[in-house]
Amino acid sequence: MIYLRTDAPQFFSDLGDVLRLFYGDVQIALAEPGQALAPEDRLFEHRFTDADGKWTDLWRCESQSAELSQPAFAGTPVEVKRARKRQVKLALYNLVKRLTGMTLPWGSLTGIRPTRLLQEALEAGMTPEQAVRHMTEAFDVAPDRAVLLGDIAEMQRGIREAAPGQFDLYIGIPFCRTRCSYCSFSSGEIGDGRQVEPYVAALLREIALCRDLMAEAGMTLRAGYVGGGTPTAIPCADLERILAAAQEAFPGAVEWTVEAGRPDTIDEEKLRMLRDRGVGRISVNPQTFSDETLRRIGRAHTGADTIAAYALARSLGFDDINMDIIAALPGEGVADFAHTLEVVRALAPDSVTVHSLAIKRSSRLHEQLTVAGGHTQVTRDDAAQMIAMAREQLMADGWRPYYLYRQKYMAGNLENVGYARPGKACLYNIGNMEETVSVLALGAGAITKWLFDRALRIERAPNVRNIEEYIRRVDEMVQRKREVILGIRD
Repeated sequence: MIYLRTDAPQFFSDLGDVLRLFYGDVQIALAEPGQALAPEDRLFEHRFTDADGKWTDLWRCESQSAELSQPAFAGTPVEVKRARKRQVKLALYNLVKRLTGMTLPWGSLTGIRPTRLLQEALEAGMTPEQAVRHMTEAFDVAPDRAVLLGDIAEMQRGIREAAPGQFDLYIGIPFCRTRCSYCSFSSGEIGDGRQVEPYVAALLREIALCRDLMAEAGMTLRAGYVGGGTPTAIPCADLERILAAAQEAFPGAVEWTVEAGRPDTIDEEKLRMLRDRGVGRISVNPQTFSDETLRRIGRAHTGADTIAAYALARSLGFDDINMDIIAALPGEGVADFAHTLEVVRALAPDSVTVHSLAIKRSSRLHEQLTVAGGHTQVTRDDAAQMIAMAREQLMADGWRPYYLYRQKYMAGNLENVGYARPGKACLYNIGNMEETVSVLALGAGAITKWLFDRALRIERAPNVRNIEEYIRRVDEMVQRKREVILGIRD
């Protein structure tokens, strides 16, 4: 057990994230005054002073200490809070790094979007080279990761933000043929399909109501994205009804993406329908080309099925296909991942998203790995080798990194990176991951994110995750959006 005794208890959750970078999924608690600790417990003590125009954070643990003193930050309350959080976290990071001797690829950063910090440096007037160096010097980010952020900023230039009055649309289809063992999304197995029709009816109602909402807000659609789940798991006619309604309600999008996802849900009828409905970008996701691993993680298809589905999509004229692959899947070693990467490079999709496996506590895989002991996972060093291999080989073949995000509980404290051919970067992915475009999100578990004051303030309107509850309460979900977007309460 790790205990914190701190002058900044308001940042307890953030400080816990720093400790988990080094110690993994440990239990962390605040120590009460005078609380007696067990011999095996570890205590981190923190003192903060604000004097002579300086903020000073001092952390101690066992016989080690780390002190960080910087000029006090002046700004808005939000900016001051952000600056305090960064400093107290960095001071703790410095101490734990000293205690453990570990070097981490993302240094002291625990957030989802490290690209934001580099963008802040650019907006402050730094050159791209200075901004990259700043990431290493200020946050201890490894030089290769800092360069990666710089490459992403270059790919996003000119397409990072939408024009005034534009929004992006997300439509969630929470059904899959089978549920992957690592999945924690709001989705379920389609089973006998009895929930599909009422779900589609509720989704069509939400689309119609939000059409009026967006008209009232004076907003137009830039990019649409249909995800899941696996949208192509539902019947072709139902998926077409959803697309037709969305495109009629929100016309003029320059990009439509549908996560065709699993090859066992793709057929010629669905692909022709998507093509004819103007969907230019689809995903055909292998995750791995090891059939043994596919069985292990609960996918009901083979690597050969993925290749066949990809070839069918190409033959029907799709010229913007994405493939997802995952590093550090259970039971896989570096050689297995190298094979998957080799097949993907030979297929030459237009974009490749390389994920580091994140084992969420709500997933079946978390139970299998941490409780039942049914699978093994590669070491931190092997996971890092997989990610480095992907970056090196994909960039050598002409793909370029265009967006990045991180998650808790990721293998090796690494990252997810989308790579694309020039001109094939997904606008929705950039706007959503960078939080530079407002997103209207429809469907069970979807979260609307609305930007105010040039993204200095973001408000969210989440839909309920449970499918039955969503069907019953769809009008309530739209009202939540009205309150956020228009500030109108009934």
